[in-house]
Amino acid sequence: MTVSIQGAFPARRMRRLRKHDFSRRLMSENQLSASDLIYPMFVLMGKNRRESIDSMPGIERLSIDLMLYEAEYLAKLGVPAIALFPVVPQEFKSATADEAHNPEGLVQRAVRLLKEHVPQMGVITDVALDPYTLSGQDGLTDEDGYVLNDETTQVLIQQALSHAEAGADIVAPSDMMDGRIGAIREALENAGYIHTQILAYSAKYASAYYGPFRDAVGSSANLKGGDKKTYQMDPANTDEALHEVAMDINEGADMVMVKPGMPYLDVVRRVKTELKVPTFAYQVSGEYAMHKAAALNGWLDERKTVMESLLCFKRAGADGILTYFAKDVARWLAEEQQMELPELPNQESTE
Repeated sequence: MTVSIQGAFPARRMRRLRKHDFSRRLMSENQLSASDLIYPMFVLMGKNRRESIDSMPGIERLSIDLMLYEAEYLAKLGVPAIALFPVVPQEFKSATADEAHNPEGLVQRAVRLLKEHVPQMGVITDVALDPYTLSGQDGLTDEDGYVLNDETTQVLIQQALSHAEAGADIVAPSDMMDGRIGAIREALENAGYIHTQILAYSAKYASAYYGPFRDAVGSSANLKGGDKKTYQMDPANTDEALHEVAMDINEGADMVMVKPGMPYLDVVRRVKTELKVPTFAYQVSGEYAMHKAAALNGWLDERKTVMESLLCFKRAGADGILTYFAKDVARWLAEEQQMELPELPNQESTE
């Protein structure tokens, strides 16, 4: 039942509670904390390597040794998890994406070292083939370039198992193949990885906001101007997103993702209110790039704008937010609470 409030001005002055800082804080319906944040990280082969990303100022590709320093720093700031994305050279890519499930691959080694050196940090791994395919697509392709669903799923199973074996806390299939969540869950159960969580990219849209990410992982050149519309979702649809989420939950996903974030907050709200499942959202590379460019040009106040944007994610219903601003936001939140900040991570580089 909806209760109707009949009070009218001046008996009810809405600005009364906005006058003081203390009352604004008391009446705040949503809060942002470091515990809401997940930091996506790009991992390089080699040692003591650091590469900037032109389209994502302030974000770097890091070799595993430098990534460990960064993860330790994030843990001290209270960030609960990081999401790993590999950057592999062209010679490691193939039509069959075999490197994706190499037990000694880049991601697998990174996970093992993270769990050894920063065990308190939750580790999320991307389960998709685009960093490893010659086509830059998220799956295996036929002679016409069409991404094959069931054949791709078989490789994704092997990839997810290799991540679980390495110690990943959460495997995150971002490929959008039909039925892959159920297949991966069954494989994990059969292999004894009953505690490995699945974060399903259930509502992942065929978006133009991913451009800087593809630059970062090196898949843009392989994609060669192609698109992913035959498996990622149509930006026009929201009912379809609910079907995708429901199917993935029924198949064994523990939590679901909406991607991109801010342009799709209506989808976040529908998923959270109508299905009531753990719902994550990704403030993607294009969103980061826009905020950063405006800030660097002096058009927007970076700190205020970023904090507002992430509060909007919380208001829409997101339980967790993947954002490239996670490190900065965690520092800003610590400063607001007058907490002592940890020392900055190791800055050594061969460049």
